[in-house]
Amino acid sequence: MVIRSFAALEGALAGCTGLRPAIAGAGDAGVMQALVAGLETGLVQDAVLTGAADTPIPAEWRDRLRLLPAETPTEAATLAVAEVRAGRADVLVKGQVDSAAYLRAVVARGTGLRASGILSNLTLAEIPGMDRLIGATDNGIVPLPDLAQKRAMIANAVPLFHALGVQRPRVAAIAASEKVSAGQPATLDARALALDPPAGVLVAGPFGYDVALSPAAARAKGLLDCPVAGRADLILFPSIEAGNATVKAWKLHAQARTASIVLGARVPVLLNSRSDGPEARRLGLILAAALLRL
Repeated sequence: MVIRSFAALEGALAGCTGLRPAIAGAGDAGVMQALVAGLETGLVQDAVLTGAADTPIPAEWRDRLRLLPAETPTEAATLAVAEVRAGRADVLVKGQVDSAAYLRAVVARGTGLRASGILSNLTLAEIPGMDRLIGATDNGIVPLPDLAQKRAMIANAVPLFHALGVQRPRVAAIAASEKVSAGQPATLDARALALDPPAGVLVAGPFGYDVALSPAAARAKGLLDCPVAGRADLILFPSIEAGNATVKAWKLHAQARTASIVLGARVPVLLNSRSDGPEARRLGLILAAALLRL
């Protein structure tokens, strides 16, 4: 069964063992609200928090939350990663720490969590009017991915779509035009990926954004026979600017519900925007649970 909404995803996770997150920088109010909501619903089993020794811990959850004092953001991130490596946590969550320090701890050679050749951020969106969840990558980590990095980003996303019941994800490689041109490197990469896609996916392109998601646009441009055109599950963006702007437009103008996750590490890694509220952070935990439990 293909999971087409966050509500359906939550339903599929009912009864599954709760997560054991390690939160780097426990002073973030939004993260703490999402954590408490997870504890209340069973999404979270217990958690370890790193941060200031005087970080307030909700009294009713003190038996399920453990605090490791850390004096700096770097120490907080390093301690949280160490908890994951030791098997005492199964998902890493960014709290009140700098993103650069957080990611350095994740990719640190010998002590980090890297499992793939590249870490990539994927945002999954529930957009009003769409009949499925739509993914976007990369919109948070890789500034200008080359062909090999794009291939790795697609491969990173496959297990998440399998957890959603999408056995062969349709990937649209986005460019400004459907015509391949040496003057537009994104079109060359899109053609290369379409001709030689990573295992287990359908890749097509170059596509404009409209062709990727709109059957009407695909029909108007004579591309409706392509199994990806108008039916994409994942949008592969040529740059972080394009991906980041599009996802923010989904949230701001389309009232989309979104959840983001970093893929390519040993465990799910959550790297939320500072503007994301508790609900987006809770949905991020749900994505992590889908990867680990479904």
